Amino acid sequence: MSEKRYLILAEGRSGDPHYGKTARGVIRYGPDPTVAVLDATRAGEEMAGIPVVATVEDALPHGPTTALVGVATQGGRFPPEWRELLKSCIAAGLDVENGLHEFLADDAELSELAAANGVELRDLRRPPADLNVPTGDNLALDARIVLTVGSDCAIGKKTVALELDLEARRRGLQSIFVPTGQTGIAIAGWGIAVDAVVSDFLAGAAERLVVEGHERGGELLFVEGQGSLSHPAYSGVTLGLVHGAAPHAFVLCHRAGSTEIEGYPGHPLPSLPDLVELHERIALPLRPARVACLALNTAHLGEAEARAAIAAASEETGLSADDPVRFGAGPLLDAVLQTLEAKAPAQAADH
Repeated sequence: MSEKRYLILAEGRSGDPHYGKTARGVIRYGPDPTVAVLDATRAGEEMAGIPVVATVEDALPHGPTTALVGVATQGGRFPPEWRELLKSCIAAGLDVENGLHEFLADDAELSELAAANGVELRDLRRPPADLNVPTGDNLALDARIVLTVGSDCAIGKKTVALELDLEARRRGLQSIFVPTGQTGIAIAGWGIAVDAVVSDFLAGAAERLVVEGHERGGELLFVEGQGSLSHPAYSGVTLGLVHGAAPHAFVLCHRAGSTEIEGYPGHPLPSLPDLVELHERIALPLRPARVACLALNTAHLGEAEARAAIAAASEETGLSADDPVRFGAGPLLDAVLQTLEAKAPAQAADH
């Protein structure tokens, strides 16, 4: 089977760490190579050593096989000008992977064009049709489950889960990253985008994911978090993940220095100790879970400021804290494993 080679579509967003996070995540963590990034506003530059091009035609000499929609948009819809871009990809014989809420395979014109060119349209956010409520299998798994949660959205919950999984596998542990969003699915090649699931079945989807993660060989499962319990718009997806994944431990993610919800002026963030207590209180009663550590996003700080913020967060909560991207995931993984080991005797009642 030929290797998948990505052309990442990131028009106008390749330099944006928020709205371009799919592009960044796949480039950094995906097993399949990205051979070009399409963004006419930065054509001629490089992104992580990968050439940035202006058009699909400019990308073709690099040998892509698949065009990946590498941006997030408001409401998960395609801007009107993207239609011609998508048609150009299909006409060039590229499969298209799409993580937005607008499904390409449901578009009659694009589907007809794809059939004529022998390419596949893959909508990563389309949920399975047979989802239901949890069965209790989440509590019977012979695996330890860790869920990343956050003070806000788009602060690194996926990245932290990936970094912890990578560090665990470096140590020889049977670890699996469990993807719950479109970027995670693009990276791992499986998963369910839980924010596209009917709310009644969200916990059932989370249960299915941890069961599959265990079936894939995971004895330690790092589940990608979504939303935030304190978010006025996206708290529901977080609660469904907590109760469906039934984690043994949480890793609390926070952007250092943030005091209010991004995009919602006047909505303050709870303090870190309050967030720790909130998550531990909201855990499934049959599976109490502790916050094992704090993962801080310090990308916007200088090194001295970052280390000071990490020390302050640790002192404020009494928990281990670090930035796993900047300084390595080892200390946080140690804290997670210590928390799981401390909980192990109490887990006998789960099985």
